[in-house]
Amino acid sequence: MKITIIGVGLIGGSMAMKLREQHFADYVFGVDLNENHLLEAKELGIIDEISTLENAVKNSDLIIIAIPVDAARKILPTVLDLVNENQTVMDAGSTKLGIVNAVKNHQKRNRYVAFHPMWGTENSGPKSAVSESFSGRAAVICDQKDSAEDALSLVNKVAENLEMNLIYMNADEHDVHTAYISHISHITSYALANTVLEKEREEDTIFQLASSGFSSTVRLAKSHPEMWVPIFKQNKENVLDVLNEHISQLRKFKSALEKENYELLEELIKNANRIRGILK
Repeated sequence: MKITIIGVGLIGGSMAMKLREQHFADYVFGVDLNENHLLEAKELGIIDEISTLENAVKNSDLIIIAIPVDAARKILPTVLDLVNENQTVMDAGSTKLGIVNAVKNHQKRNRYVAFHPMWGTENSGPKSAVSESFSGRAAVICDQKDSAEDALSLVNKVAENLEMNLIYMNADEHDVHTAYISHISHITSYALANTVLEKEREEDTIFQLASSGFSSTVRLAKSHPEMWVPIFKQNKENVLDVLNEHISQLRKFKSALEKENYELLEELIKNANRIRGILK
């Protein structure tokens, strides 16, 4: 099978590597605005050919869009314009409603499958790609009723070859859940990093004293704004909702400390401990 990867960075590169290893993809075209990423992907054997969008789509059975969600929203209609009834298009965006709405009236909407592999790191670029990164992770297909059966079947096979566990839900439902499970984690990490950088002026002290707990909590603050600003923009209402709740929870901790109400502080921590039974 010939596939096109639009965006040969962390997600697209990792998908391409795994699909090649599984012998699902026989030939991989790479499309990216970043020429260095294309050259790196070619050198690393992630892609076989650096190509234009038109040439790659024309010669592929499957097109995977793995670029920031605002760019995916813009390019998807163009890609659908280029495909025929035997080709399938999927994306890997962290938000879905804005993307699916961009093509809801497109005559070839059924050739597109809205897909979200629930994995990522703070790193970027093809050099950060890892073939086993998706194994055992969840993958979400949204609004499957709007996709053709053969297109859904192919994307199901993609998920199987990535060794992911499939979940189906509506695009708006997906965006609500990811706001709570993923997007708020990044905002919290960015805010914590800014707090420490503002209050602790000695960088050597941060480096020397940072515990593993701090490092793991702030790790996501290394994630690039090119990816995350579009996510927050496209999922604005849901992110604001979860952010308001998060601020409310922080105020409870602040109030408990201010009033020296250590019983309330203990209750808040014990309530939070219930997450142990969910995330094991």
